[in-house]
Amino acid sequence: MGGQERRADRAASDLAVVTAWWRGLDRDGFLALPPPGRARYDQGDGHADAAELAAGRGLTGPVSFAYWHWQSHTRAFDRSGALTGELLLHWGGDHATVAAGLGPGPDGFRITDNGPRGAFGLDRVTGRDADGLPDPADPDGVRQFLAGLGEPLDRGAPVLRYRPLSAAEAAWLHARLAGPLDLASATPFADALERRDALTPDETRRLLRAWRERHPDRPAEWTGHRNLLHALLRHGHEEAWEAVAALGPGAAGVLASVPSERALATVRGFALAGDRAAVHAWLRLHRALREPGAVPAAAALAADLAAHDAPEGSLRGLYDALAGALTTDWREETGSGHHPGRSYTALTAVRLATDERLPRPLRVLAAAAADEQAERVREQALGGPEGALPAVRPADALAAVTRFEAARDDLLAGTGPDLTAPEGALGDLWHRHRTLTDAGVRWLRERIADPATGLQGLGFCLELLLAHGLGTAAEVDALLPRRMKDLAKKYRTTYTEWRHPLVTLTCLALDLGHPAAGRLVAWWEKERPVWKDELRLLTHLGAPDEAKAAELWEFAVSGAHDVGQLLTWVLVRARLDGVHPLLVADRLLRVPGPRPYVVHRVLLAAADPAQPLWHYDVDRRSRSWWQRAVEVAEHPGLSAEARAIGLRAARGHYLLTHPDRVVPLPTGAERAAALRWAEGRPAAGTP
Repeated sequence: MGGQERRADRAASDLAVVTAWWRGLDRDGFLALPPPGRARYDQGDGHADAAELAAGRGLTGPVSFAYWHWQSHTRAFDRSGALTGELLLHWGGDHATVAAGLGPGPDGFRITDNGPRGAFGLDRVTGRDADGLPDPADPDGVRQFLAGLGEPLDRGAPVLRYRPLSAAEAAWLHARLAGPLDLASATPFADALERRDALTPDETRRLLRAWRERHPDRPAEWTGHRNLLHALLRHGHEEAWEAVAALGPGAAGVLASVPSERALATVRGFALAGDRAAVHAWLRLHRALREPGAVPAAAALAADLAAHDAPEGSLRGLYDALAGALTTDWREETGSGHHPGRSYTALTAVRLATDERLPRPLRVLAAAAADEQAERVREQALGGPEGALPAVRPADALAAVTRFEAARDDLLAGTGPDLTAPEGALGDLWHRHRTLTDAGVRWLRERIADPATGLQGLGFCLELLLAHGLGTAAEVDALLPRRMKDLAKKYRTTYTEWRHPLVTLTCLALDLGHPAAGRLVAWWEKERPVWKDELRLLTHLGAPDEAKAAELWEFAVSGAHDVGQLLTWVLVRARLDGVHPLLVADRLLRVPGPRPYVVHRVLLAAADPAQPLWHYDVDRRSRSWWQRAVEVAEHPGLSAEARAIGLRAARGHYLLTHPDRVVPLPTGAERAAALRWAEGRPAAGTP
């Protein structure tokens, strides 16, 4: 019986077997959350579901739980319920309790424990022959074998390398590429070979032909295109450059791995045109072919960017590439791992901020990166808890910090974060904006008036101005009417501390009584576009009244998915009653209706009315959420129940449990102070 027939024969039973086993796991001290629907899309949703389930069962102490979410589900099961990939089981609470609760897995399957910092994996039990090779007709065995070959020797290494193949493994992989090629089926075998520079010229030509036939117009759609391009370049095929032309800047990383003058010229063109990612490849190639020193090479590239008036994003990409290159050089020289590398990157930023070999714009970017890390560098140089970095003289590191601190204010005056950075990177800096300087306010207003600022940047800047009571009619006039078309686009803010910019702009216009307020409200009340419906009630924070408060409350007790409505109600109620939002949120703890875990989140989010936190869940990596949790736990005007919620949130924060996951990384002194604070408080769950 062939592999597909064998899989089809058991397809209907895989999900059923796993689900039946899973439903028998729930026991005292361990919760197995029900299998997911689409509403549990990611890990944040899983933790929220666990909190809701625990609250519904009246559990007040620490809870250990496991679950899988919809993304894991769709990756692991096909539409018929057959397991086609490893199912990741996420968890919370005590790792040993979860491991014991999961056990070995259902019959025919196995559980892999990836340790306290990873998810558990559930997969089918398969067999291997004497050479460690799977039966080619066993799709699960083949998949698992290929996954093992695809695991780097060190996933945290700056350059990923893979173990060599045995003669039997190489022959087995080449045999899978013999004969007529089906591109999709051949991809994992070709990838496993070319990661080790092992695709033959004949295999490369046949794969190229299949790629062209299967993806004539959209070559990047094939997941194996990078490895094939690498093989084409490695074998000197002229067709490689046709592929580069078709792929565009997406080929830059592959070109950097096979240096040539033609590659250098091509990648330079991508970088000058504004492709930020291509700058990394440009620096690698320039160092390989022109100037091996990372700093002189970066200075040359910066001059080239300036001469061609390249976009700002290219310069930011150059700084990232330079810091990454210096860290990679150091790690390879010293054999250091990922975590020391993070410390060295911090030291690199401090050093580069005052390196006169670099033009001022690059030094300004270095200063921004070093701003919150200088004290950690100083602590490490003085023999902090992590110890000194290899090949770094403590006196040199201390001198670098001293130079940076003397130059910091001048370098950072009138600057701000990269508004095009990933949302998470901007959110990691949110705590720095609880107070605003005059220069910071000017920068925010300039960014709002700049037509090049995108929706994410507008949301970030408008939120800060409005929350701090600094929004003016100038911001409304700067955006309406010429940017209304942009503002009316969908922009998901589920993972950020700022709202959709049109929500914030509407609130500002309403508070100011601006003539445009009525037109904005009318837009929110239209039937289209439908994405705005879940956000409409968030605009009620502008010029609040009792009718708006009542509509918000009706939603809050309806059980509908909350994306900020309850927090909006708390802030509205606080404004109407003239009290602090924390007092309003505290009263909710004893009011039936709103879901308890949402109330708990809102209690923390409302701790500072000048900068409420709009993230849809408590972010345990965030300095902002740590600060609010501590403030709630210490607030003398709150109930014992509310203070206990703040204490539990603080005890679960990564500053106490996994400090290496906090962003920016804390100093040893910060961690020690947090531990002392926690030790001086009653046990979690005790008022």
